[in-house]
Amino acid sequence: MSKSKVYFTKEITPENIVKLYDLLNANIEGNVACKVHSGEEGNQNYLHPEFFKPLVDKVNGTIVECNTAYEGERNTSEKHLKLLDNHGWSKIFKVDLMDEEGPDAVLEIPDGTVIKKDYVGKNLLNYDSLVVLSHFKGHPMGGFGGALKQLSIGCASSMGKGYIHNSGGDPWADMMKADQDKFIMSMADAASAVAKHFEGHSAYINVMKNLSVDCDCCAVAEDPCMKDIGILASLDPIALDQACIDLIYSSKDEGRDHFVERVESRHGLLILETAAKLNFGSREYELIEVK
Repeated sequence: MSKSKVYFTKEITPENIVKLYDLLNANIEGNVACKVHSGEEGNQNYLHPEFFKPLVDKVNGTIVECNTAYEGERNTSEKHLKLLDNHGWSKIFKVDLMDEEGPDAVLEIPDGTVIKKDYVGKNLLNYDSLVVLSHFKGHPMGGFGGALKQLSIGCASSMGKGYIHNSGGDPWADMMKADQDKFIMSMADAASAVAKHFEGHSAYINVMKNLSVDCDCCAVAEDPCMKDIGILASLDPIALDQACIDLIYSSKDEGRDHFVERVESRHGLLILETAAKLNFGSREYELIEVK
């Protein structure tokens, strides 16, 4: 079996996002969803809409998001739509808050390791292709966030997020009391459901910039602890996240240990192990640097 190709450039520009996307030769057609992180109100690290504009325009995509399952400015449709406008997303793109109205769509996960269903924003089913544009960074609960987290928590409805966090239990239970390993494995299960739904019609791009140990979902986030690394792109979300993790681990940056501690203390690598077993990608890859 050939290794998945992961393209990499150190120069972080909107134009290079398009350049790497073109190298993928992805089969992106029809109605295209572009999944981003809208950025919590007060967060200083999220990637702004202008950064993704050349690629979103190229694929004639719609920016898609879902509501959160915790307090903040994105846990109701009214507040989230206001934030999407304030952060500029709806000013320059078509925007679809996929769980603005219910009921949720349900994707079956027959081979799920923990959960057997994934509750996603119902509008996800309106799209023929998916482009996942991820800001790769740390995460206070998942250890790190990249393509797999966007596929799972990112595409899940507000209720679906709680369902993943609580491993198929009460979605409104206290997420802080959830079993950590089962939560990470449930994320892998949910990611597999969305990846398989768009199989053959998806592309994944991770931007290793503003490398904080905290996510863009944090209103008060730590400043970046590492220098920017680059942009990576692949048709395989598992290989893509694995390549990013490997670049972190091999880094000589003085903030590397702080980032790794965040990943390992949350058992973050378990999502890669579980996702590989679910067979929608591989941890084996060929890194192809593009100048």
